Amino acid sequence: MGPVRRPTTPPNGRLRLRLAAVATCLPLTLLPLLGASAPPAAAEPDPRPYQTILPSTVVPERGSAYMGVGVLAHEGSSGTPEPLSPATRASQTEGVDVSSHQREVNWPTLWGSGTRWAYTKATEGTSYRNPYYDQHYDGAHGVGMVRGAYHFATPDSSGGSTQADYFVDHGGGWTGDGHTLPGALDIEWNPYGDTCYGKSAASMVSWIGDFLNRYKARTGRDAVIYTSTSWWNTCTGGHRGFGATNPLWIARYASTVGPLPAGWSSYAMWQYTSTGATVGDHDRFDGSVDALREFAAA
Repeated sequence: MGPVRRPTTPPNGRLRLRLAAVATCLPLTLLPLLGASAPPAAAEPDPRPYQTILPSTVVPERGSAYMGVGVLAHEGSSGTPEPLSPATRASQTEGVDVSSHQREVNWPTLWGSGTRWAYTKATEGTSYRNPYYDQHYDGAHGVGMVRGAYHFATPDSSGGSTQADYFVDHGGGWTGDGHTLPGALDIEWNPYGDTCYGKSAASMVSWIGDFLNRYKARTGRDAVIYTSTSWWNTCTGGHRGFGATNPLWIARYASTVGPLPAGWSSYAMWQYTSTGATVGDHDRFDGSVDALREFAAA
């Protein structure tokens, strides 16, 4: 038998094929950089982390980050978490976090699956507001969930107090009605560049403190801190000063929470998986539904 002959494709043809494949995954604003044409307008956003769909030299567009994007890229996942035991399920309450990547969310379906609380991305930096915020925030409340908003921090773009003001002014406020969770500061691995946003540990602690103090002054409530243990210990130098006042939302995609960041001996919420990309990442509140409502109203 002679050698197998493969059809030949001119080099420029192969390039067009590759660009067409990449184009289905890239934000529209990045396509001109690669010489590719835009995908059909109806194409859905790819829910995978940027680092798995973009060349390492391409930086995602500011505003496009979401909760856990840096955590998964830097720390990975240990696989699908083990199912909760009946005792654990009774003591913890299922939640979800969403952003514009999910577009419009089917809240009745999530409620029917046992999800009782939700956070939506409200803002990033001082120029981005989630265009789906109202559908997320009001939709979750409409089916009976306790809901809240989070801010994706970019400490390299402006000061902490400035970003706290922008967050509060664009959906991140709080009222003690038992249905509104305190605002959350998403501070994690930087998807846009330097791991610690170009800041020393001392400067990062100061930035976080400015955000938290301003949020407390504006709302009367201490914000939740969302982070991972490895990022916190790397970029704040293991700072212990916020654990006594600010509830912890720990990010770890595994069957156990593992070690907590310096300063905390317990967590309020745990983002335990990033696999629910089409309906949001899944989380657990460390308490019953009644405890969750008490936490919201406190």
